[in-house]
Amino acid sequence: MKTSQDPRHEKRIKLMQELFSYTFTKDQVEQSPELKKILRSVDEIDKNVKLSAPMWPVDKINKIDLSILRLAIYELLIEKKNPPKVIVDESVELAKEYGSESSPAFINGALGKLIEENHLL
Repeated sequence: MKTSQDPRHEKRIKLMQELFSYTFTKDQVEQSPELKKILRSVDEIDKNVKLSAPMWPVDKINKIDLSILRLAIYELLIEKKNPPKVIVDESVELAKEYGSESSPAFINGALGKLIEENHLL
């Protein structure tokens, strides 16, 4: 059973926090190797954010939600190491822990649409 002390969960938290910091400081934030990998694909990731949440321009999405989505989309479409259900579950948990009241539903809906359109299940 997954716990909040799970090293994979803690790694996702750290990456989400780094992505969040990056949205404000860009080049001033120290970049971990994992963050650098994600940032190399940020244009492709953001195109998928637009497709999965078409009602929200990327610059209008809550920065925590955007960071969670970027991490999840990277894991789903580029890294492809974990099952989609695990990635969605982890992303919703991050949204519950760090986002607003509406964040979990937004993240779940956006990732569900992305999975459906990319035939990932």
